[in-house]
Amino acid sequence: METLAKSDPRAGQAHAIAPADVQRAAEVIRGHVLRTPLVPSPCLSELTGAEVWVKHENMQATGAFKERGAVNKLAGLDADERRRGVVAMSAGNHAQAVAYHARRFGVPATIVMPVTTPLVKVENTRAHGARVVLHGDTLVEAAEEARRLEREGSLVLVHPYDDPAVMAGQGTVALEMLDEVPDLDCLVVPIGGGGLISGIAVAAKARRPGIEVIGVEAALYPSFHNAIHGGDRPIGGPTLAEGIAVKTVGRLTLPIVRDLVGAIVLVDEPAIERAVHACATLQRTMAEGAGAAGLAAMLAEPERFRGKRVGLVLCGGNIDARLLASVMVRELERKNCIASLRIKAQDRPGILGRVASRLGELGANILEVSHSRLFLDVPAKGVTIDVTIETRDRAHTAEIFTALAEDGYDPLRVDAQGLSESAY
Repeated sequence: METLAKSDPRAGQAHAIAPADVQRAAEVIRGHVLRTPLVPSPCLSELTGAEVWVKHENMQATGAFKERGAVNKLAGLDADERRRGVVAMSAGNHAQAVAYHARRFGVPATIVMPVTTPLVKVENTRAHGARVVLHGDTLVEAAEEARRLEREGSLVLVHPYDDPAVMAGQGTVALEMLDEVPDLDCLVVPIGGGGLISGIAVAAKARRPGIEVIGVEAALYPSFHNAIHGGDRPIGGPTLAEGIAVKTVGRLTLPIVRDLVGAIVLVDEPAIERAVHACATLQRTMAEGAGAAGLAAMLAEPERFRGKRVGLVLCGGNIDARLLASVMVRELERKNCIASLRIKAQDRPGILGRVASRLGELGANILEVSHSRLFLDVPAKGVTIDVTIETRDRAHTAEIFTALAEDGYDPLRVDAQGLSESAY
């Protein structure tokens, strides 16, 4: 595994892994991780204009692709290393993978996680039997603590991406995809530290030299984009795709990404949210923000993928239930299937009932209502009624606003910033 491979002809240096390393990793992990299904997605194909095939890595035991690299690394430990144990730093999925398989192999595991890690990932990691240490706000700070524990306890560090064994393990995703659909034109892969995409690129380019490998980063964390293009885009901020929110690119992964990845697409938060929603409603599957990043890229730049046979790596599905619920509702609001409106009227008996009945006649479902007489911009004998409604679509919402205006209610739209300037 440590043998360096010859680089791509465009590069002047060797890569950390060769295609043979990925092939060997496939043999090592067989029987330890799930060979996840690669399925065609007619709904996502219609949405994007490409022929989409989805690799469901969210079906692994811990919900993400990280198990592949973790198993390949753990299986290579000698008896003394297994006795001493391992340490890893992670925002969640790598942590769960190392903890889960370390217990299977009988290896003590310590996992350092940023304090900002979603609770579901922290608790799942503990449930797999690992000692969890919460340290720092970022992966950089967690990594510093992991290195300290590595030195003090003579532990073996299982790096989430900058390790040849881990990179080769992740690359087995590409082998499985091309085994099943050999003529894929393009693979779309989320990028955090680069372990997944570097392993996939090495394996895929060896198997099918003409295949295009496209990386996807959250726009708030354009680490590889900056490194490759010499950019200085700011890095940091709250992102739904915390699994790829990495500020520092891998020393071993960067040369591979630079040489073998055709392009890096940056996706903003609304695109990621839309992709998570589409995975749930169209693909009927759970995707965390990082897991849906590939689809977000296809939605953000459809012309890049139109007409191509695209392999989409849904790399993880560990999303907090409350966060998923929020994303689903926010997408309904973007589509104007949920809308809030304000009506000002004279305070007469039955006014609230009449408004509610009219909304029912128009086919709206009332989700929330607020009835107030205390706003100072309302006459003393007046009342405001704030109503949040659910509708079929944007056109239905517009019809409701028009009908209320014709009824003399003069509704005003209420959005996240408050009252809008017009009714709709």
